[in-house]
Amino acid sequence: MTHKWIGLVFTLGMMYGNAYADEASVKKIFLSKFPGANVQSVTKAPMKGMYEVYAEGQLLYTNESVSHLLIGNLIDVANKQNLTDQRMQKLMAVPFDTLPLNSAIISVKGNGKRKLAVFSDPDCPYCKKLEEGLRDITNVTVYTFLYPVEGLHAGSTDKAKAIWCAPDRLKAWEDWMLLGALPKTSGSCDTPIPSIVSLGQKLGITGTPTLIFADGRRVPGAIPPAQIEKILNATQAK
Repeated sequence: MTHKWIGLVFTLGMMYGNAYADEASVKKIFLSKFPGANVQSVTKAPMKGMYEVYAEGQLLYTNESVSHLLIGNLIDVANKQNLTDQRMQKLMAVPFDTLPLNSAIISVKGNGKRKLAVFSDPDCPYCKKLEEGLRDITNVTVYTFLYPVEGLHAGSTDKAKAIWCAPDRLKAWEDWMLLGALPKTSGSCDTPIPSIVSLGQKLGITGTPTLIFADGRRVPGAIPPAQIEKILNATQAK
């Protein structure tokens, strides 16, 4: 637990606010109880009298006086929809056109009309699994951002540099991820890796692989090719 307010449901004390509380006042009360918390947004929740608080990358629910907090999934029973999951997808969306695509390794498959960006660590086993799955997908342009997580994989930054500095970056990437053959380059050229790492941290990307689709949808993990196809098709339809 990184914050003392994280829990399933717990009481914060008796503090009854104005019956006509709005988002601004709820945020003010929240910050008075949790000084320094990074509150990104406060909006009215689908449940009457409840507010949604997006803080520290997590979705919380509270009443207008912030006397109770709830962490968990809010389900629309009638429509059988996970409203928390839907909101998190929107809140964590990354506008695709804001990504520095010229700093990625680019692979055009088939007509390349569909778009997919991947933050990937060269030493991440799940990233290698994802690469294997991507071989079965065509008609897509894949932008791979080299995102070494040095804290988990010591030496991955050096591998990422060697791959970026290779004469053929795409071949070097695929040779390493699929065949285990690292290019014989010094990795001493200028690379965008530091700026990509900074961008990933700013976006809150804590694990690899992380996939970002053209509609901004963010999906962590090495999801199956069939699921990637489904999302790509849905994105293209939009």
